[in-house]
Amino acid sequence: MIHQEILNYNQQQTDGDAAICTALSQHINNLLTEAEHKIWHAHPVWFLDGNPIVGYSKLKDAVRLLFWSGQSFEEPKLVNEGKFKAAEIRYQTVEQIDKADLTRWLDKAARIQWDYKNLVKRKGVLERLK
Repeated sequence: MIHQEILNYNQQQTDGDAAICTALSQHINNLLTEAEHKIWHAHPVWFLDGNPIVGYSKLKDAVRLLFWSGQSFEEPKLVNEGKFKAAEIRYQTVEQIDKADLTRWLDKAARIQWDYKNLVKRKGVLERLK
């Protein structure tokens, strides 16, 4: 069951963006059944053992789906984001969501993880968990 705070986040978006957010949250929640999920830094994020693995956020012109360890997935549709290991894809319509891609990426997100939970403790050094 998706937490009410995430449902509220989804409902606060415009109709098209709300449809994207709802589709993403349902698919993520259905596949990552063991993940904790909550609003973190003002956006929906799913965690395994306290480590953030996937989340989404509303940008000016799209909804960004972010995988914290996504650069290690070797997926051409995911674009590198930031200076660590994150990668993203942006959606402007719900029809752009390819469920087969999303399912594969979520499987990789559970299997391939860098330790973001301890990033500050390690002074910005990422270590591979899985």
